[in-house]
Amino acid sequence: MEKKVKIKFLLLLTMFFAQAYAQEKTRNFYDEIKNYDLSKIITADSILSEDVENTKEKLLRADPIGFIGDDYQRFYIHFSSVVQSKTDPYKYSIRGKTKVKETIRPFEGSLVIKQAVIGKNDDFQKYLQGYATCEMILQEDKTQTSTGIIKGTINIGYVIDPKKNFRYDALLFYTDGFSNNTFTGTWTSYKTKKSKKCNFGDYRIPESGDLDVGAGEFSPNPKYLDKGWKYYMLSMHGATEADVESGRNKEKTKWWK
Repeated sequence: MEKKVKIKFLLLLTMFFAQAYAQEKTRNFYDEIKNYDLSKIITADSILSEDVENTKEKLLRADPIGFIGDDYQRFYIHFSSVVQSKTDPYKYSIRGKTKVKETIRPFEGSLVIKQAVIGKNDDFQKYLQGYATCEMILQEDKTQTSTGIIKGTINIGYVIDPKKNFRYDALLFYTDGFSNNTFTGTWTSYKTKKSKKCNFGDYRIPESGDLDVGAGEFSPNPKYLDKGWKYYMLSMHGATEADVESGRNKEKTKWWK
């Protein structure tokens, strides 16, 4: 019995020091985040991928992928403008457009930083890495049909590199499950007041259930192809080169213009 108690005590002690060490590596960044501009992360045209071997690659950043509703209907969103307030640096005004099926609607809204942390990454000692948790509210144009309000929380990942540049966190971009700018929330119809789950993110979608069957990267479940995911699937796993090209061309369409 005494031996079991000692083992249990040692396990608890190990867990305590592990937690304390983790807390030392990450610190509160809320007071400082106001001095940086998150719009650079949300609307970045390109990202810089880096790995532990110091290999760097500049890549075009893809628009977010998302879904709306329990049937995982594809949800498109594009942020055309994100501007930090001059009077409240924790608040941003946002403009853009959403798309569901062939319905495209403009929106205006706001983002408010609620929490922010930063710390060292064991694999990238010269970098500071962190994320901000923000409340986001987007209001589609009430004068148009099939519109509503999107409310939820978005987590925005950033790094401060050795040159003190504040930018999109694409460290270990090619590792399994990479994601950024992940949003979880709801879309609520102005007309019916009914709400639907609405989530999106860069490269992966949070809380996407059985929609995402990919291992290394997002891959839509074939059973949802008729919910707007056909061309996304073709762009990755088309049976022929023509299929792949067709899918990629469709995915590159700038539907918001």
